[in-house]
Amino acid sequence: MEFSRRDTLALGAGAVALTILPFQATAAADDMIAAFTGGADVADGGVTLTAPEIAENGNTVPVSVSAEGAQAILLLAAGNPTPDVATFNFGTLSGSQSASTRIRLAGTQDVVAVAKLADGSFARASQTVKVTIGGCGG
Repeated sequence: MEFSRRDTLALGAGAVALTILPFQATAAADDMIAAFTGGADVADGGVTLTAPEIAENGNTVPVSVSAEGAQAILLLAAGNPTPDVATFNFGTLSGSQSASTRIRLAGTQDVVAVAKLADGSFARASQTVKVTIGGCGG
């Protein structure tokens, strides 16, 4: 099989696009975290994120998140075209600072939760979810 110059250029451009796309998705998630925290430092731990290690269907992945004393929790799917999943806000009369939902994942990726705590600090947890069948990407 012989490749023309045009075929070679198209394959090269496709390879470059495939290597850049994951970095853009991660950069978008990092930008959303920076906007949520106002640029403050984020500590690891203090947030409990529960998601399956392997999701048989990327269309409905159950996720729950909790953080003791949280005012708000930001939930992100770092590899999705639009990483922002939800922001849960808790008032002073909230019985517990926890939430659960089902999210859609485009493929194997990290799910990230960032919590704003009552003292103004931020905590973070993440978990990798392996998706075996397509989600929002096909």
